[in-house]
Amino acid sequence: MELTLDQLKQYDGTDPSKPIYISVKGRIFDVTTGKSFYGPGGSYALFAGKDATRALAKMSKNDEDVIGSLDGLTEKELGVLADWEKKFEAKYPIVGSLSA
Repeated sequence: MELTLDQLKQYDGTDPSKPIYISVKGRIFDVTTGKSFYGPGGSYALFAGKDATRALAKMSKNDEDVIGSLDGLTEKELGVLADWEKKFEAKYPIVGSLSA
């Protein structure tokens, strides 16, 4: 399955009939089993239905960082992102990718 960023927004947890998706480096993970974290009111709800790549790398919960850009990230931040990616891969199924 391929989704655009606009389509990904539909999977932000606000519609209980739909799964919750988060994109990391262009891959879409189904994080529905972690809805206590990613669903409405969860501590990471701001990532739901979005590309969280930069925010994860920077360990940031700022809206402006919830994007897919890797521009200007340090080696350390890229390492943090790689760790997050491994955690997501181990815990959540990959259901698709972001299209341009």
